[in-house]
Amino acid sequence: MTTVRRSDATRAAILEAARERFASDGYERATIRAIARDAGIDPSMVMRYYGNKEGLFAAASEIEIGLPELGALPAQHIGAVLVTHFLESWERDEVLTAMLRVGVTNEAGAARMQEIFAQQIGPVARGVCPDPAEAPRRAMLASSQILGMALARYVLRLPPAVEMSTEEVVAWLGPTVQRYLTAETP
Repeated sequence: MTTVRRSDATRAAILEAARERFASDGYERATIRAIARDAGIDPSMVMRYYGNKEGLFAAASEIEIGLPELGALPAQHIGAVLVTHFLESWERDEVLTAMLRVGVTNEAGAARMQEIFAQQIGPVARGVCPDPAEAPRRAMLASSQILGMALARYVLRLPPAVEMSTEEVVAWLGPTVQRYLTAETP
């Protein structure tokens, strides 16, 4: 049991160090050696648990975006609820910002973002759009708005995006996301 606890603690230390290193240095510049040093372990332990940098990145970037239950919501509020949820998530979790940064500059990061999109955003669109066959396209359109704001606000830190209150962002983006997800096809 002691070995299992030590193993769990080592894995947790590696993942925490990896998240911080990927967030600060990006995928390309982060190294196994630096992550191991940050975790206070030998680099061979990182390789033992995660195989390589790609495996470590996949584990460190495991994100459960924890979307709210939308089934009980009136349909006209879905856009505002989603935008609010994502803004609050970005405000409290640096991993999301790091993932966005890596996703636009690295193939492995882009692939990880695509997985998250398919597994977590796609089902939301399928549940609310008028034609489930259009769900992937509608999810992509809604995501483009949310990710675009996240890029402007949290990565590029464009002053007008940073200066807007959460309520203002929701007021601007909520109706657009709502339309993408629930309006009739143009």
